Amino acid sequence: MVMRTVLEHLSRNIVFTRHLPGDFERVPIVITPGAALSLWRPRLKSDLFDFAREFVHQGSIVWDLGANVGLFAIAAAQRAGATGTVVAVEADIWLATLLRRSSALQPASSARVQVLPIAVADSLGIASFNIAQRGRAANYLDSLTGSTQTGGVRETVSVLTVTLDWLLEQGLPAPDVLKIDVEGAEALVLRGAERMLAEVRPVLLCEMAKRSRDVVTEILLRHEYKLFDWNSSPRVRVDAACFNTLAVPTAK
Repeated sequence: MVMRTVLEHLSRNIVFTRHLPGDFERVPIVITPGAALSLWRPRLKSDLFDFAREFVHQGSIVWDLGANVGLFAIAAAQRAGATGTVVAVEADIWLATLLRRSSALQPASSARVQVLPIAVADSLGIASFNIAQRGRAANYLDSLTGSTQTGGVRETVSVLTVTLDWLLEQGLPAPDVLKIDVEGAEALVLRGAERMLAEVRPVLLCEMAKRSRDVVTEILLRHEYKLFDWNSSPRVRVDAACFNTLAVPTAK
């Protein structure tokens, strides 16, 4: 544990460029192990790549909430191609800056990645946002409780909060695919997404804290989504939201 703590401190502010796997044309991405120690590995691995492979196609519109360094956003941009669109939402300004650097490195054959340095919740406002003492992937809104991966708070900053429905009202293209990884704010996000779920009906992958699951289950089932355990192989339909929930609208 001591060695891990030392490595986490040494990883802060270190930035380098890696490349996505070959089936994503090895497009470049700017990353930091200060977000997660797994990013020290020379070969990038993530189940988010599998989500992109299965659900993102040429011309897809993809929203990535809690984009972090952008593993999913950049992979989705490559899959969606020049006719697609990716909106990457990341409340941590430092990570959002890395996302913009990655976006600038993408080939013309990839979708444009629009980076929004904001947080998504259930209302418009200004909120306190905690930067995790450990990896920045564990950052969280101060009104919530951090995960076991947070390790305390190194800094608290102010962030603008919006809702998914408000983003739609601003003219952003409606997503076909929506990924949510917001460290316990899942219920807040979906409470502010009534129009999104009722009218747009994207395929959704959501990582969920236990405290969010009952509320998220009620919202998704009320909007006639089918729920699956993303981590199961073969994929299993479930009655309630789980840690990684794949939600597919019944029409699809």
